[in-house]
Amino acid sequence: MDIKISDVAAKAGVSPATVSRVLNGIVHVNPETKEKVLRAIDELHYHPNAAAKNLRSQKTSTIGIIVPDINSAYFAQIVKGIENMAYARKYKVIICDAENSKEKELEYLTFLTDRTVDGMILNTTQLSEKEIIDFAEKGYNIGVIGKHIEHDLVPCIYTDNVKISRTVINHLVQNGHKDIVYLNGYPDSTDSYERLDGYLKGLSEHQIPFRPELIENGNFNEDSGYEAMTRLLLKGISFTAVYAANDEMALGVYKACREKNLRIPQDIAIVGVDNNRISKYLTPTLSSVNQPIYTMGALLVEKFIDQMKQNEFQGNRVFKLDSELIIRESSDYVRK
Repeated sequence: MDIKISDVAAKAGVSPATVSRVLNGIVHVNPETKEKVLRAIDELHYHPNAAAKNLRSQKTSTIGIIVPDINSAYFAQIVKGIENMAYARKYKVIICDAENSKEKELEYLTFLTDRTVDGMILNTTQLSEKEIIDFAEKGYNIGVIGKHIEHDLVPCIYTDNVKISRTVINHLVQNGHKDIVYLNGYPDSTDSYERLDGYLKGLSEHQIPFRPELIENGNFNEDSGYEAMTRLLLKGISFTAVYAANDEMALGVYKACREKNLRIPQDIAIVGVDNNRISKYLTPTLSSVNQPIYTMGALLVEKFIDQMKQNEFQGNRVFKLDSELIIRESSDYVRK
């Protein structure tokens, strides 16, 4: 049986973070608590992962980051926040671009665990919560951006995707739209299915029947947004608004509308997510949900470094940040 830190914690009646502190020799663990943990370790015959133990013992002030697509403005801003805060805290950063491949995410995760980095920050879309927790319970320092993971050993930061979608749908409905397209990202992404859930909830709150033909999938880039919008237009179905799961897909929607001589927002209203820099320079300017992307990276790495240095969480471990819909010309039009 593969014994994990969580098994030891359950046996000793403490948190996984406490077990980790005992394993790392943190001096401010209560002696009685430490004894319970050591007894549980002995009874369960738990052996800490050798690679993780080596990783903890060789401090290099280096953090590894895995992102799905460094070309994306969203991920680039997160990395910028991580790198700037890490530099301010005297840490170096190694960036791994997984190119939206689970195989590459796992390959890079293995690569980083085999190298002398103090910890890893994951902004991945393909790895499951269980896979991430399994690595953390082997003793590796892991932080997560964009997912809410309930585990003592994994600090995380995210925004409320359901709330984001409900806000967008409410805005479009107030402007007279009922036939609203949702352009989804890749299905395995947390952002995708949570924003889809919010879209469905938003429709339900306004008693608007769900039309499955108004859902199209992309993969969060401009080309996929263009292709998804083109497929919708070829179907010949009626709709008056498009909610794209990110701004880059919204750019593709703009291109498809231009080719079909559709006016924005008079014929089609468009709203994106992320509030990329280009949003306010498009013609017409793009309505978009502003997420504190840079702050997400900076705040998570600051908390992560505190965890690695002291092996305990300073204050909260889970951060949920607010977002705001920025209404611009692409949807600021009331249909009669």
